Amino acid sequence: MAANTAIEAVIWDFGGVFTSSPFEAFNRLEAEKGLPRDLIRRINSTNPDANAWALFERNEIDAAGFDTLFLAESTALGHPLRGAEVLPKLSGELRPQMVAALKACKAHFKVGCITNNVVSEHSPGQGEAQRAAGAMGQVMPLFDAIIESSKAGVRKPDPRIYLMMCDLLAVQPQTCLYLDDLGINCKPAAGLGMTAIKVVDVDQTLADLAAVTGLDFA
Repeated sequence: MAANTAIEAVIWDFGGVFTSSPFEAFNRLEAEKGLPRDLIRRINSTNPDANAWALFERNEIDAAGFDTLFLAESTALGHPLRGAEVLPKLSGELRPQMVAALKACKAHFKVGCITNNVVSEHSPGQGEAQRAAGAMGQVMPLFDAIIESSKAGVRKPDPRIYLMMCDLLAVQPQTCLYLDDLGINCKPAAGLGMTAIKVVDVDQTLADLAAVTGLDFA
């Protein structure tokens, strides 16, 4: 199949796209501690623009501040849980098929990554040795442009971060394809005119990606 010439750039989320979703690890932690399933997701979606998670991903508080504030937020919901127990669960297992798809897209389109992350955990800005050892070290060098919320001071789903990427790649939103495992992050991309794919699993994502780009990922 020939590449879709209407698409100029493919923009990717990282966690939950190139790696297994951190929500899976969060659920295991909840089960281990006898906490309600999806408690962490509930905490993170309560007051989502100004809660501990949002502040940390914009680098407005440090790890100690996140630990304290997350504990206060979880306690308010009746299930005390320290933020320090949640952070180690952020990293997932690399999905080789998605990395291969990125490489295939890179041969035909500009490629960028927009990731909500925190400075103290698996950031591409950390030391070379740590980067080389992790999933990010294998994937991040492939991108033409990267925006990290912890460095930009803006996080998804703020529409500004998508427009920042368009500026970096010198493309218009209408010529972009965007992939993310969270619908709340796909919605503003679509609102700007991007074609958005919600990543549910690898097979579905590759099928959707093939349909939009015209490429074969079999």
